[in-house]
Amino acid sequence: MRIPHRGHPWLRALLTLALLSVALLGASRAAVANPGSEVSRQQIPRPAVAGPGSEPYRPQIHYTPAQNWMNDPNGLIFYKGKYHLFYQYNPSGNTWGNMSWGHAVSTDLVHWKELPLAIPQDDQEMVFSGSVVLDRNNTSGLGTSRNPPLVAVYTSNYKQTGKQAQSLAYSTDEGLTWTKYSGNPVLDIGSNNFRDPKVFWQQATHRWLMVVALSDQQRVRFYSSPDLKAWTALSDFGPAGATGGLWECPDLFELPVAGAGHRHKWVLVVNINPGGIAGGSGAQYFTGDFDGTRFTSDDPPSYTPPAGMVLADFEDGYGPWTTTGTAFGTAPAAGTLPDQQDVSGFVGAGLVNSFLDHDASTGTLTSPEFTVGKPYLNFLVGGGKHPHVDGTGDGTPPPGDVFADFEGSTWGDGWTATGSFVNAGPAPGPLPGQIGGKALDTCVDSCDPATGTITSPTFTITRRYIDFLIAGGDHPYGRDGAAAFNLVVDGKVVRTATGLDSSDMLWTSWDVNDLIGKQATVQVVDDAVGGWGHLMLDHIVFSDVAAKPRDAQTSVNLLVDGKVVRTATGQNSESLDWASWNLADLAGKKARIQIVDANQGSWGHILADQFTFADAPALGNVERAHWVDYGADFYAAATYNDAPGGQRIMVAWMNNWDYGQNIPTSPWRSADSLPRKLSLRSVDGNLRLVSEPVDLSELRRGTPLEVKDRAVSGTAVPLGDRGPVTEIDAVLSPGSATTFGLDLRSGAGHKTRLGYDTKTGELYIDRTESGDTSFHPAFPGVHRAPLTLDHGKLRLHVVVDASSIEVYANGGLVTLTDQIFPGPGDTGMSAFALAGTAHVTQLTAWRLGL
Repeated sequence: MRIPHRGHPWLRALLTLALLSVALLGASRAAVANPGSEVSRQQIPRPAVAGPGSEPYRPQIHYTPAQNWMNDPNGLIFYKGKYHLFYQYNPSGNTWGNMSWGHAVSTDLVHWKELPLAIPQDDQEMVFSGSVVLDRNNTSGLGTSRNPPLVAVYTSNYKQTGKQAQSLAYSTDEGLTWTKYSGNPVLDIGSNNFRDPKVFWQQATHRWLMVVALSDQQRVRFYSSPDLKAWTALSDFGPAGATGGLWECPDLFELPVAGAGHRHKWVLVVNINPGGIAGGSGAQYFTGDFDGTRFTSDDPPSYTPPAGMVLADFEDGYGPWTTTGTAFGTAPAAGTLPDQQDVSGFVGAGLVNSFLDHDASTGTLTSPEFTVGKPYLNFLVGGGKHPHVDGTGDGTPPPGDVFADFEGSTWGDGWTATGSFVNAGPAPGPLPGQIGGKALDTCVDSCDPATGTITSPTFTITRRYIDFLIAGGDHPYGRDGAAAFNLVVDGKVVRTATGLDSSDMLWTSWDVNDLIGKQATVQVVDDAVGGWGHLMLDHIVFSDVAAKPRDAQTSVNLLVDGKVVRTATGQNSESLDWASWNLADLAGKKARIQIVDANQGSWGHILADQFTFADAPALGNVERAHWVDYGADFYAAATYNDAPGGQRIMVAWMNNWDYGQNIPTSPWRSADSLPRKLSLRSVDGNLRLVSEPVDLSELRRGTPLEVKDRAVSGTAVPLGDRGPVTEIDAVLSPGSATTFGLDLRSGAGHKTRLGYDTKTGELYIDRTESGDTSFHPAFPGVHRAPLTLDHGKLRLHVVVDASSIEVYANGGLVTLTDQIFPGPGDTGMSAFALAGTAHVTQLTAWRLGL
């Protein structure tokens, strides 16, 4: 369970207080989860929910609630013939907040029925993620021997303190109603980052086993209990694998190894955010042994990068490297600097560390010129995540007329306000990039619950650009819970902007050349009450030029002819990790390395070490980690307790915290992945977690489209129209092509490309042209997975829904899951091949329905 993080770090200890305490609705509705399911009795009046025809992105074969926000799957258990799916749910809106447990059931993992709210928040706590067990022997005493209870072990997030502890709720009516245990919490270590317990009965030790996340420490802890009430700590695991974000929603289970007789191995799943393989949220796993007390990973304890020629290791000063500014001092740092968190991952005694004056100093460190002679440059990097951006400036305001600088005690002459902002005014800074001593900031009173508008007096547009500094939450106008800055002409919003979930004030420009001569106002609208539910604004300028974005990078750059051709940055971590640049196309070129600290805000420093030329790339923690799924939208993955036949079935939240609250869906937001059957397979001596979707035969299928032995040469060879919901089985061969694959949900200039790159040996999904990608800058992208062809063939099992694509390659050895938001007419399918001819050996596609 993740709390969306917020601005103003000095307020974080108080932020739980900033969440609205909304009166719950008592017994919630029982309604249809997916169009076509049985409609059950409405228990209380609710707004009408639109049908499938009016909801273009509503999943047809993936679970989503009828309305409102959903995130982590919780409490997965098979009980009395039904698969129970609980989940994080906001009963009062479709952004994160008021977290409670929603509930749905299915008999086949395909058709779902939404049930009343299971475990609601109250005035003391929000109900965060956890698991459900059947206490068969009534060890807890919360049921009877004849009617043993279902027991939910969940995280209490206490509103007054922000503390997190583990609590119980129980049900004796098959999960329909729940009672919170009077002795809660049952496990409390006084932490704000202690959450998401997965509990199961361990038959070998005759005790309950819990695995729970110490999120900010990148560790999980194992506990045991005889009765679900008294817990004893056993051991910790981690940090290990990918560590660039919070560890959440751990899971532990045992699986047989396919084809290895009676050999079994344990699998520990740890979700991470940010720091996933595709950016933002992701789910990693470890294989190993669990002796009832301690988990031991199969991974080697350390990593040795490829050998090569060291350009700089900073053991004897900077040598011929030159500096500007003050950020890098006169010599390398000897590890951690005063007031800095512990720095780790560097080699030897010295490293580049620009934390000399905390985050206040800036400067550059530049290598002498060299000739590129090896295909790879490997190095260690850490510190702030502030990438290099081309075309930036120094933050100087553009020339023009300053319309508002917010330096007074009120919003300004003629400005009006509503809601929480009526008696408020500009706030003192300084925020990074702010001009002057004050700025407009809607974080008033208790911060994110503050809502309302702040509106300028009317003015006439006379210049081509309106330039301004903006920061805060990324909650676009036009969707529920907006926090946006708008230009209003003739009563309509004609331009809009948001922050980037950051307190860094960045220049933004509106080109209003087509509006010159019009009467207008500018207005801040803040309806957001969850994470980053506020906006900061400063220095509105009417100008003839667009403002240049301020250079705020903390980056390691490669310069050729004075231009940045490669760049890397830290991950907001003091632990250095390996990065690698492929320089094959730059062989023989003259180049320099430049390390830049241009940032004075949070994490405004850079760490670097061990620049080495090599014949092979070094792999960072993310590349070396094992990923359950390589797509961008597979998080909080959890598995079922007590699934029939000993199956291990996994469900994940099909979304990403980078943009999850901004996806263009209403009245619901978020869906779950298809349930997947897991297995272990040995590949080249290494264990791999394999997944395939559960049996989809209960779905309606149209007449199949079949293609056999078709040569493909060119960018698009149409294969037919299969509609918005499709299942595809295909075998493709690269032939002479360098890249080949399928274009799905294509039409009207849109497509989602599923391809294979023979040069890199990677399967990928490219959703940069998949439809609506404009709602967040982190959404468009290409997500890749390493995959060796199966005897020269690419074997694909693909499930496409109204707003998602799930890919299972080579028997589920690699999976990728991505959301997409295509247009209603984007239902075509094509094959493509680049730089040669590929072959569709076999392809079968079915339209699917409930």
